[in-house]
This record gives sequence, structure tokens and C-alpha cells, in this order.
Amino acid sequence: MTTLTLAKALNQGLRRSMEDDAKVLLMGEDVGKLGGVFRVTDGLQKDFGEDRVIDTPLAESGIIGTAIGLALRGYRPICEIQFDGFVFPAADQIITQLAKMPLRSLGTLKLPVVVRIPCGGGIGAVEHHSESPEVYFTHTAGLRVVACSNPADAYTMIQDAVRCDDPIIFFEPKRRYWDKAEVDLAAPGLALDRARVVRPGRDVTLVAYGPMVKTCLEAAAAAEEDGRDIEVIDLRSLNPLDAGVLTESVTRTGRCVVVHEAPVFTGFGAEIAARVTERCFYHLEAPVLRVGGFSTPYPPSRLEEHYLPDLDRVLDAVDRSFAY
Repeated sequence: MTTLTLAKALNQGLRRSMEDDAKVLLMGEDVGKLGGVFRVTDGLQKDFGEDRVIDTPLAESGIIGTAIGLALRGYRPICEIQFDGFVFPAADQIITQLAKMPLRSLGTLKLPVVVRIPCGGGIGAVEHHSESPEVYFTHTAGLRVVACSNPADAYTMIQDAVRCDDPIIFFEPKRRYWDKAEVDLAAPGLALDRARVVRPGRDVTLVAYGPMVKTCLEAAAAAEEDGRDIEVIDLRSLNPLDAGVLTESVTRTGRCVVVHEAPVFTGFGAEIAARVTERCFYHLEAPVLRVGGFSTPYPPSRLEEHYLPDLDRVLDAVDRSFAY
């Protein structure tokens, strides 16, 4: 066991992947000499060379397009999108090529490309640096979409993503990069497409992923003082979705609240609400409730604490659920 930040756990997972397979390449803006703006790739170019850790031009579409070509030649590229809001110039390559080509070739062509995207707010950044674009990609058939929330998962999930033959969008919660936890570097992780119950409970199910998992755990700890036993689920994989864990939990608790940073309107919580309602209708004691950002562009940094869901907004949703 060793204590790592989430950023360092990703770094160690990337290093392990590159040691295990010479076909693994890392590419992106400032990932080499600088080590990435969040230092996730720190030291990798020094140890693996400029041919495997490649500083690219400021051209996201070119990064993904080049990665597709490399994957077709047998490599396993890992692309870093420097900030979440910068992924949109690459959307054409991701949606119309990366996601479609395996099916277009009837499975003959494999595209084992991992697109790493630091996501979410909470770091006081400027415009286009605090987005939550996960729904654009979960709606795109042909892509796996995953989100880590803690150092232990970050370490194993990035390695599993690199080994996978499917194209993967890998979301990293940037405001959790500096959170520390114990990581067992020798232990196998949970399967990439499985959700995890991170806090068992019996009264209500909180569902979250990425940066909001920690917020939900804090809310559950606070609610315990009022005698409420809250279960917290970390989805980990958004597509495919581990609906079995959700169904089992909500069938027991009878209540469900979904929390994410993205705006509530047509956010990923809507899919969770629909899926839980379809599967658990006769067990629900209240409607599935959603907590998220507002239907506005992400605000200036001085206002983001009012925009982002916090402990009080999560607990308010829990109270509304019990009011039914």
C-alpha cells in the first residue's frame, strides 16, 4: 500500500501501461516536457522518450485523427485533452470516426484509443475550463465512457482502459487531482464496466460519479447525525451502465437521488432516473430526484461555488425525497 494523490495514481497507472506494452503511446498538448498542466504525465517523456510521449500542436482534431491512424497500425494511443472545454474541436473525429469505424468495418478494425479529459469545475478556472461534457459522449454509440473518482480506481481504471480494444472517453475530476488515499499497487481493480457501492445504507440511494462521489459521501456522513442511513454508489462507468447495482440498491432503499455537476436538464441523471423508474417502479417511495448544475453556461470562477452542487443541495434533495 502506498499513499497517492489521484493525479499521481494516474501517472503510475500510465507508467505501468507503458512498461507493459511498447505499443502504448501518450500524446497531447504539453504532456511531455511540462508533464501536463496538472502534472499527470510528469516524468514519462524523460523515461520513455519523445517517440512515445509526444508533445502535439494545439489541434485537438489533429490529436484524435492522428491517434485513429496510429491505432489502425497497431498502436494503443492515449490522448490527453488539456481541459474539458477543449474537446469540442475534436468532436467530429471522436463521434464520426472513432466511435463508428469498428462497426463500419464489422469489427475487423479495432480502435483502442483512450481519450483522457480532465472534467468539471471547482478550481477557479476561466471560461471553457470547467465543463462537464459527458452526455455528448454517452449518447454516442460505439464509445465507452468512464469516470474515476479516487486514487485507487484511477490507478486500475486507466490501465484497464488502455488494455481495452474499444475507444474510451476517460473522465478525470480535476478538482480531485490532489486528493490522497491509500492505493494497493498490486491489487486488481473492479472491472471497468462495474459500479461500486462505496457506502452501504438502507434509507436512500445517492448515485454519483467523478467529482460528486466525494460530495455525496460527505452528505451521507452529515445525514447520519440525523439518523438517516444513506447508500452511495459510484457509477464509474457511464456507458455501459451497470444497471444491476442500481436496481438492487433502490429496490432495498425505495428512494434515489442522482448527483452530477452538469446541468440537470437532459443531464446524465435523466437516464438514471428513467432506468431506475423502469426497473424499480413498484419499490419506489418517492420520485427519483436529480441534483446538478443550472441550465446556464458555466459561470465566472467567483460564482462557481453557487453553481456546483454541494452538501446542502444534496441533503435538501434527500429531505424532499422523504417528504413524499
